[in-house]
Amino acid sequence: MNSLEQEFLDKIEKHKGIIFKISKMYMSEKDDRDDLFQEITYQIWKAYLNFRGQSEFSTWLYRIALNTAIIFLKSEKKRSFISNGELSVFKVIQDEYDDGKEEKLAQMYRAIRQLNPIDKAFIFYYLEDFSGKDIAEQMGISEGNARVRMNRAKNKLKDILNSNKS
Repeated sequence: MNSLEQEFLDKIEKHKGIIFKISKMYMSEKDDRDDLFQEITYQIWKAYLNFRGQSEFSTWLYRIALNTAIIFLKSEKKRSFISNGELSVFKVIQDEYDDGKEEKLAQMYRAIRQLNPIDKAFIFYYLEDFSGKDIAEQMGISEGNARVRMNRAKNKLKDILNSNKS
């Protein structure tokens, strides 16, 4: 294995949580999540030689991962709409491995998967604590537009979570 490959593998290992979260947000079935995880990793590898370090690796990875997930979802036409959710777990994704929160986390992911691909991206950025400015840069829109679309995505998710409580 050459040094470029090792460098890439080290970076993927360090940031695999990002890829895992995106895969889980966009796909409900484990096999589909695994396929998407693999596709994202492959797309990052294909683009890796073009990474010039003008931004953080994680920022660059976010953009590729989200774009790949959206394209993967559209091309495979894999959509799963499962009802269930709870608003109180809106930020619980930050602590994926807490056993007491596992079911709430699963409910949250099911609710997120009901959103359209662009709203999922906004929710992902929100959960990762991106600023409005950073979201705007990632999405290629104005900061004001990013904030408006973020609020709309959050409201849609709240509506889904609230309707699933009934």
